[in-house]
Amino acid sequence: MSLKSGKIRGRRPGNGSSRDDILTAARSEFEEKGYDAATVRAIAARADVDPAMIHHFFGNKEKLFIAAMEVPFDPGIVAEAIATGPREQLGKRAVRTFLGVWENPNARGPMLALLRSAMTNRAAAAMLRQFVTRALLGRVLPSLDDLPDAKLRAEALISQLIGMGVLRYVVQVEPLASATEDELVELIGPVIQHYIADVDASGDPRP
Repeated sequence: MSLKSGKIRGRRPGNGSSRDDILTAARSEFEEKGYDAATVRAIAARADVDPAMIHHFFGNKEKLFIAAMEVPFDPGIVAEAIATGPREQLGKRAVRTFLGVWENPNARGPMLALLRSAMTNRAAAAMLRQFVTRALLGRVLPSLDDLPDAKLRAEALISQLIGMGVLRYVVQVEPLASATEDELVELIGPVIQHYIADVDASGDPRP
């Protein structure tokens, strides 16, 4: 337990109430500050609980974000699917994996809600980009950080994938909306691959 303003903070009666308070505080914190700037300590203070309770219920910030924002996929599983296989095919695997997430009927509703929020709210768009960059790209291409324009490459790569989802599933622009998965993989995969083209198979920047 910890003390703040003369109050004792810790486990409240009824775990459900504390968990709900944490989720409410997390949504507000993420929406106001974005994924990168939001901290477990700030969320705990906002929920008036000890930070240890967040770790008890959710484990870490990434898992808290997934629960609070109802992200319909596990970043670890998605990252593994993208990373597993020949490096020269990574761009195509990224497109196919993202399409698979959006085509999943159980994930479609929450994913569309996230994309619609990103379309209409700059803070939501930044928050989604930051989360995908950290939770996915950080796992798949940690060596990208070694490049002088790493942030630009990461933002461009993630924006390409999110933009594909917005145009295909939210705005439903034709013929993108009715194109087959294979067509999009062949068309957009090489574009994604371009962002990592000068990072060699060992993970080091090419001279």
